[in-house]
Amino acid sequence: MAPTKKFQRTSEDFTCERCGFFVLGNGYTNHCPKCLWSKHVDVNPGDRAAVCGGAMEPVGVEFDGGEYTILHRCVACGFERKNKTSKDDDFNSILQLSQTA
Repeated sequence: MAPTKKFQRTSEDFTCERCGFFVLGNGYTNHCPKCLWSKHVDVNPGDRAAVCGGAMEPVGVEFDGGEYTILHRCVACGFERKNKTSKDDDFNSILQLSQTA
C-alpha cells in the first residue's frame, strides 16, 4: 500500500462561514485572512478527508523563528491544528489574538 501524503495542495476558493469574506485560495490557504477562522475539513492538510466539518476557532498564536502560527480548535469536536499565517492575513487580527490568547 502506498504511503499517505502528509500534505496535499488543494487550491479552492471559499466564502468564510464565520464573517462572509470571499477568499481566493492558492493551494496553501487554510483559514480566512480577515477573521482567521477555519473549517475542520482535513485529516492531513489538503486531503479533505475529515467528516466533522465544524468551525475551527483561532484560539492562540505563537511567534517563533520570525513566523506567526495560529492554533485552531474545532468547536464541534475539539480537534486542534497549528497553521502558519500568510502575508494576506489581517495583521491586526493576529495581534488581537495574541493579546487574548
